[in-house]
Amino acid sequence: MLTFNARTTKLLENAYQGADFSRRRRASFDALNPRPGETIADIGCGNGMLTLELARALGEEGRVIGIDPSEDMRTAAIERCADWSNTAFHDGTATTMPLESGSVDKAVSLQVFEYLDDLPGAVAEARRILKPGGRLVVGDMHWDTITWFSDDPERMRRMIVAWDGHLVERCIPAVLPPVLRDGGFVIDDVLPVPFSATGLHPDGLANMLIHLIEPYVVKKDQVPAEEARAWAEEQQALSDAGRFFFSITHFVISARKA
Repeated sequence: MLTFNARTTKLLENAYQGADFSRRRRASFDALNPRPGETIADIGCGNGMLTLELARALGEEGRVIGIDPSEDMRTAAIERCADWSNTAFHDGTATTMPLESGSVDKAVSLQVFEYLDDLPGAVAEARRILKPGGRLVVGDMHWDTITWFSDDPERMRRMIVAWDGHLVERCIPAVLPPVLRDGGFVIDDVLPVPFSATGLHPDGLANMLIHLIEPYVVKKDQVPAEEARAWAEEQQALSDAGRFFFSITHFVISARKA
């Protein structure tokens, strides 16, 4: 489990509102195509940033329901959406949602499925809550697409392998579509959303990953603290010297309940 101190929490909040993460949310938002008056479930809503954007689009007659198992995240989401009466938040997971069958028009899940150990169960639960023809949008990274330059490629490999420990499935965009088809969905699109950077930016995806990966791999005893620190310092030095390069592709999967 990832744990955050106050400094890291502030950095994450900054990154979530930055250009990289805004573009990722916008890709899911556009694929969902929210319409005024619809009811939408935000599965794994986290701190409610996408929930709020959906609330604006749905209007007073619509409703967006955030589902998350973390009380801290739900509290943050409730505070963020406090001025929007068309939002509601519930304790639940992707495989167990406190919603009636056939009660929502659409559902969205952003960077959640890669942490699930029961993809068929999550697909079945999404199908249960959706109305006939309802749309499901799932956005996740394909971690096999990561390219990250280092003058010490073997150390970089060790860091990435250690970081993989925080995931259940690193290749959701590849493995989820057949699970969706088997679960009664029709796939409409699998849209790539590439990210690349030639320098570190305070609100960027790469900078956020560095601040998450270093403490995680040390805490899990996967990489010695000195090695992890040297890795992070090298990336900053590469950025300062104009030699930094990072790339990864996020995918947005759009499907309909058959």
